[in-house]
Amino acid sequence: MDNQSSHDSMMGFMVSEETLTATSTSTSTSTQGRAPSETSASDRAADEPPTPATRAWTTRLVVVGIVLTALNLRPAITSLGALLEEVRTGLGMSGSVAGLLTSVPPLCFALFGVMAPRLARRFGPAAVVCAGMAAIAGGLLIRPYAGGTAGFVAASALALMGIAVSNVLMPVIVKRWFPDRVGSMTGLYSMALALGTSSAAAVTVPMTEALGGSWRTGLAVWALLAAAAVVPWLALLRDRDRGTRSAENPGGASGSAREAAPTLRITRSRTAWALAVFFGLQATAAYITMGWMAQIFRDAGVPAGTAGLLLAVTMVMGVPLAFVIPRLATRLPHQGPIVVALGVCGLLGYGGLHLAPAEGAWAWALLIGVANCSFPLALTMVGMRARTGAGVVQLSAFAQSAGYLISIPGPLLVGVLYQHSGGWGLPLALMAALMLPQIAAGVLAGRDRTVEDEAARRGGPRRPQRGSGVRD
Repeated sequence: MDNQSSHDSMMGFMVSEETLTATSTSTSTSTQGRAPSETSASDRAADEPPTPATRAWTTRLVVVGIVLTALNLRPAITSLGALLEEVRTGLGMSGSVAGLLTSVPPLCFALFGVMAPRLARRFGPAAVVCAGMAAIAGGLLIRPYAGGTAGFVAASALALMGIAVSNVLMPVIVKRWFPDRVGSMTGLYSMALALGTSSAAAVTVPMTEALGGSWRTGLAVWALLAAAAVVPWLALLRDRDRGTRSAENPGGASGSAREAAPTLRITRSRTAWALAVFFGLQATAAYITMGWMAQIFRDAGVPAGTAGLLLAVTMVMGVPLAFVIPRLATRLPHQGPIVVALGVCGLLGYGGLHLAPAEGAWAWALLIGVANCSFPLALTMVGMRARTGAGVVQLSAFAQSAGYLISIPGPLLVGVLYQHSGGWGLPLALMAALMLPQIAAGVLAGRDRTVEDEAARRGGPRRPQRGSGVRD
């Protein structure tokens, strides 16, 4: 595989960051490596390109919808991180409960993302993404005024549900409308996602002050951006009928054909487990950063607006490095050196936050931002550690679903330690300590081998039972 095709392939996986949260999710958005008879109804709806009669303005409208959707996939999280102290005070929330709140995003991604393929098959991808944007707008508008912690968490879950299903279906939209430009459109989507993440962290505090100083207004205003993202998808809902017809006319796929495909025993692969642990620990660091980093700087005496900018710097590092790291990784037979370099940046950043959080704030933000780019590296290794398309799908689903489950306790534990120790010494020690197994797992996952070979040596593939073929 040449470097450019490798790069486009890896960028396609990056968007699924957050997108393939369960096995059923991943199999709905990729048919590479399967026979046509094995392709599910939702796959055919996703693969079907727009008809030649599609007007140019419709295509431009899809581009606008993709960009606006990507911009809305993280502000619900990073805007809360920038105002977490005000939210805690306003709702009487303890540090432990605040930590639970920062653990909600990966939990929602794991739970609600599984629903997306089935919903897309029933209603069409455009309709589900439209509903997802509406859910984000509604959740962001309701949560500051819900009246208590329980209501705040419930409304946040509504917004995160919209994010979860949209996360999963955006690659489907890209593949359906731009089958010959998947790499470039995925790059556009990735940059918009990073821009939305960093912008929400940077402007939430100054925007709150400009709007009167109420944290409720500062959080609710992001509902306007989500509402704007609903508009282009409303104009594209006619795609629902095409997707529904494809789902109802599967094209002669038979159960016996599905039975012919062997299923890889992915859990027999040590590399798959190492990659799942690596993915989970890097996700733990990322969600801790989004949820707590601004608060760490504020407790050190950094002004709230500057703390938001520091978080934005950390998040925006993912824009250029998301392009550089996959290219570098695909040129190396072993990705361990990159894993170690990123891990050392994380250790230096957390150590600096403990020793001189205010004095070296910008340096620590940059170092932690570099360390958090383990995410595109993890997704790049997913594509390199499997030989076949079907293997990539199974490995990606396993690594990401298991990884998100691993990441859930981390932000909660940080909140508990912060609450009971009264400072950031223990939480930062925990964050630094987690870097060590992350480096070890990443080095193991970066070895030049494939999960198919490992599974074959440890028992070989198995054939699915009748009726257990890929459905959605």
